[in-house]
Amino acid sequence: MNSLYRSVSQTRRIHTDCALLKEIPRNLKNKKHSSQLWLTRQMRDPYVEKAKQENYRCRSAFKLLEINERFKIFRPGLTVIDCGAAPGSWTQVATNLTNAHGKKEGSIGKVYAVDKLPFYPVEGATILGNMDFTTAETQKALKELLEGSTADVVLSDMAPNASGVREMDHDNIMLLAYAALRFALQITKVQGTLIVKIWDGGKAPQFEQDLLKFYDSVKVVRPDATRDESTENFLLARGFKGLKTS
Repeated sequence: MNSLYRSVSQTRRIHTDCALLKEIPRNLKNKKHSSQLWLTRQMRDPYVEKAKQENYRCRSAFKLLEINERFKIFRPGLTVIDCGAAPGSWTQVATNLTNAHGKKEGSIGKVYAVDKLPFYPVEGATILGNMDFTTAETQKALKELLEGSTADVVLSDMAPNASGVREMDHDNIMLLAYAALRFALQITKVQGTLIVKIWDGGKAPQFEQDLLKFYDSVKVVRPDATRDESTENFLLARGFKGLKTS
């Protein structure tokens, strides 16, 4: 069964938002102003170069690494589901910290990564590329891969394509956050953990309250690797209470 979902297209380049640039951009004169700003920002961003040095696909790896350093989320042997995983930097972190690749002695974890886009394999992880996490079909496939077991950690770094209209973008990311929560409620072990990204907006406080209905504690975390201009935060929900059955 696993082999069916491990297949992934090898043709896609890693998303340009996570491009790792080192040299000063040249020929900016012929580029759009927005492109000039993006290239300049990448050049000045220390996490971009650090990601390259440490072989992470994207600077966002350091957000999850910091969250784990502060709150001790991962350990070898855990089962992790990474939603919206492309290009795979969070999957790399989860695989390393759970020993899903089996490179260290001790317990071996499992990591399942899903995204609407295809992306390159990550050693030790099961990749579900070209699959929309929010669909019943994809969620059924994940449950089948788990073979009746449950996840210790569910990750959601999912975000919609930004429209530039802040309220609309906030509404759209909240839809994804609630989709991740609904799935996590079905698939998480008691005392398990959910980490989900949101953007600031009017629906964030209610989402935090909704998380507290199902988890013992919820913290709002903004890692140092988050860009100053970004409105993103991560909600860390720990201690899943389980669902009551009548």
